[in-house]
Amino acid sequence: MLLAIDSATAACSAALFERGRLVAERHEVVGRGHAERLVPMIAELIGTRRPTEILVDCGPGSFTGVRVGLAAAHGLAIGWGVPLAGYSSLAAVAAQAEGEEVTVALQGGHGELFVQSFAGDPLRPLDEMRSLRPEDAALAAAGRLVIGSGAEALVAARGHGEWRGALPRAADAAGLPEALRSLAPVPIYGRAPDAKPMGA
Repeated sequence: MLLAIDSATAACSAALFERGRLVAERHEVVGRGHAERLVPMIAELIGTRRPTEILVDCGPGSFTGVRVGLAAAHGLAIGWGVPLAGYSSLAAVAAQAEGEEVTVALQGGHGELFVQSFAGDPLRPLDEMRSLRPEDAALAAAGRLVIGSGAEALVAARGHGEWRGALPRAADAAGLPEALRSLAPVPIYGRAPDAKPMGA
């Protein structure tokens, strides 16, 4: 039984799978408050069941959301003695394109977008993830279809294409190809930290 956890963006979700089939999920757009909502959500979802493996969204996204999800996943994996692996929020959103070539654009910090393009069927990255201003992201976007929380801004900057708002959903995690759901469970921040060392 696989538990997937996603709290890297404004969404907070958890999903339970058995032999690859989704058996239950919880998904809420909370904006803030992941630390208060995630663990009770997981408890509601699993009840008396005990997962045998865990998948967690490593980011990029909200610094706090990424850390909350990873902390919960690591704690549960240690407590249950089960394996833990990661996936990226960009790949999870790309999975919602259902086989189309797509550029994913998620809102980042300081007006930038986390951007990455994917080919569909099978889902695979076409480039590296980058943090770019919308006008630069518009030049980098490969797909006609752009999805994600920053999709409207990218398409507006580019002046053409189709956009669709979307956030990562834990229920999409188990369907990712093995290469995209076997990342090390460590944070993917996507950009340099805002804080600078003293004297820098």
